[in-house]
Amino acid sequence: MAKKKTKTSTKTSSKKIPSFKVSNQQKIIFGSLLMLLSVACVIAFISYFSTWQEDQSLLKEFGNRQAEAKNWLNKFGASVSHLFIYKGFGIAAFIFPILLFQTGLYLFLNYKLKLLTNRWFWGIIVSTWLAIFFGFFSESAPLLGGVVGFEMNDFLRAYIGKIGVALLLFFIFITYAVTRLGVTPQKIKALFYTTQEEFKAAFKSNKVKAEGNEPETATSYTETSSTQEPKTVSNSSEPDTTSDVDIENSFEIKLAEEEEELAPPTLKTQAPSSNNENDELKIEVETVEEEKEEIDNLSEKLVKDFGEFDPKLALSNYKFPTLELLNDYGSGSITINQEELEENKNKIVDTLKNYKIEISQIKATIGPTVTLYEIVPAAGVRISKIKNLEDDIALSLAALGIRIIAPIPGKGTIGIEVPNKNSTIVSMRSVIASKKFQAAEMELPIAFGKTISNETFVVDLAKMPHLLMAGATGQGKSVGLNAILTSLLYKKHPAEVKFVLVDPKKVELTLFNKIERHFLAKLPDSEEAIITDNTKVINTLNSLCIEMDNRYEMLKNAMVRNIKEYNTKFKARKLNPNDGHQFLPYIVLVIDEFADLIMTAGKEVETPIARLAQLARAIGIHLIVATQRPSVNVITGIIKANFPARVAFRVTSKIDSRTILDSPGADQLIGRGDMLYTQGNDLTRLQCAFVDTPEVDKITDFIGGQRAYPDAHLLPEYVGEESGTGLDIDISERDALFREAAEVIVIAQQGSASLLQRKLKLGYNRAGRIIDQLEAAGIVGPFEGSKARQVLVPDMVALDQLLNNE
Repeated sequence: MAKKKTKTSTKTSSKKIPSFKVSNQQKIIFGSLLMLLSVACVIAFISYFSTWQEDQSLLKEFGNRQAEAKNWLNKFGASVSHLFIYKGFGIAAFIFPILLFQTGLYLFLNYKLKLLTNRWFWGIIVSTWLAIFFGFFSESAPLLGGVVGFEMNDFLRAYIGKIGVALLLFFIFITYAVTRLGVTPQKIKALFYTTQEEFKAAFKSNKVKAEGNEPETATSYTETSSTQEPKTVSNSSEPDTTSDVDIENSFEIKLAEEEEELAPPTLKTQAPSSNNENDELKIEVETVEEEKEEIDNLSEKLVKDFGEFDPKLALSNYKFPTLELLNDYGSGSITINQEELEENKNKIVDTLKNYKIEISQIKATIGPTVTLYEIVPAAGVRISKIKNLEDDIALSLAALGIRIIAPIPGKGTIGIEVPNKNSTIVSMRSVIASKKFQAAEMELPIAFGKTISNETFVVDLAKMPHLLMAGATGQGKSVGLNAILTSLLYKKHPAEVKFVLVDPKKVELTLFNKIERHFLAKLPDSEEAIITDNTKVINTLNSLCIEMDNRYEMLKNAMVRNIKEYNTKFKARKLNPNDGHQFLPYIVLVIDEFADLIMTAGKEVETPIARLAQLARAIGIHLIVATQRPSVNVITGIIKANFPARVAFRVTSKIDSRTILDSPGADQLIGRGDMLYTQGNDLTRLQCAFVDTPEVDKITDFIGGQRAYPDAHLLPEYVGEESGTGLDIDISERDALFREAAEVIVIAQQGSASLLQRKLKLGYNRAGRIIDQLEAAGIVGPFEGSKARQVLVPDMVALDQLLNNE
């Protein structure tokens, strides 16, 4: 029984998927054709009403070239108009060109045509109703109702008579007004009531103006209480709470219900019941003007005079990269292999049956690289039993990268992800051109790629707020970094975001040097914006910490909580630049190989990164840290705690997967951009968008060729501790071989203890002490991990000068 259900569900799912796809260019061409055809029909219809009698005889001579019709579009216009107006719906035929123009416009703008189904349905109904309506009231004018209106009237009158036709037309009109226009008796009543109240208000105001002999105070009282009509209080014993006064202010009504004593005092003090002379007394109401707030007058005046501050004004002619710079690797549509789907389905069902596991339903969702098979197990089947069969299912399917999701969150099904035999490349162009990315209202939108359901996956880096990436060599990590940077370049202006790029490999991010004066940030004394020397990374990270502290000081003075509120306030000219305020761009720090930094610098790098990850979110500094080796000594607990958003490409072991994702799964990916994304909750499997090096080259050339800022965005200057060990070694305590060791080091230009051991035949301890003495003398640099120390003295002449001047 379960097997039959699975077969029928697979067949129905295959019928829903079309076997062809219309390209965007074809939609534009066909849409333009329909719009032009609709305009031609309108021209022909308008001309037909004045030329239809003269063109009647030419309708049968359509193939005769010598015959010319009087219609503005000649024989074509005469024939089409005759078909739609005379033999069709009469004057209601004008509805069809309107619907045709809307269809062409939807195709031209690449909108979904499903939205037009309702309009075509109601358009045909309205056309038929109008044809019957004009045929009913104008039998002598056949053009108004057409043949359809005449024949329908004749048919209906034969059965329900003339009165019945009139009632039927009225009923259809009421149905259309209620279902399509949303007309209800309550809305009609409200409309008449509003009109009546406006007429009364206008009549009262004219009456007040006409009474010129009344005191000015009474007039002002009438105007302030235009919605109230106080009546004369008589000697009746009725209580004051019942009144005919219409009070529209809800606040006053609420007070009257809570305490009757707080009712408007003007109504009670007007007339004591025993004295008629007091009825003539007028109450003088003194209106007190509230003081105007003077806080934002200056900023409002500045905005009125100069407009809001525009940070893009310095590069107002900046042009965003175009889609033509990206390659199109096919249409992006997924190729469906029905035989592969059926084969995989049967293997999954048979494998589960071998272990006596029955399933009641199976459904396939085809993605660019992976197909998700969702199964619903029969009642009583334990989920853990299916989860343990992961290797057996992979063996039966003879495929790598099988992943079982048991259960799928929010669905109540079990998912089995199986790689496709023929995967589809997800191009960066298709992702950037998607409506989801173009319409994304995010601070820092990132288009990673596409999900298993072939939907574009877009996230906001500002809400992550930091991203940790890991993956083995050649699995797509560098392509993922390029996809992130490309997304931001296509969406943000150079005034809105700046990049701090750390590239220990020296080749991955080199292409972005071309946009140094547009998008990059660097230290004031740095020659290159992209940091390739690990010794300079520490200064850059500490500089970012200083920038973070400075920004928090600005936010405190501006009395705002985050960078978005601060920039909004600055644009509204509510912050004075003379007080140190300025527009703050977002800063994105990208570290390509974090493991290499940890090996060379260790704790000196980890401390500022932890500070930035903990505090920098609110002031717009966001970190993207990538590594090939996601081990626990590289991605420590301090770092993981502040990086909730993580991306894992294929790794080599489950331990690495647990290190980066806190769960297995990354070791079962198939590589080539296959990735898992999590933001602290569920795992989402994605196919990363592919952007090749030539594409990045063209994008950076396009941006770098435009007018730029005078220099890259400068970070605060960081003055580190003085080089050296801090040991104060006396000259008299130097080793006897100190000068000879200094000459060996300077000649070899290599500062290492092992070199002194070989050349001078020393032990390790003595060679180490001499290296410390050379460091204190300024001949070699500080300790750099496994690397040799940097020699600070270039030649023997400089060495002699240094030692002689001591």
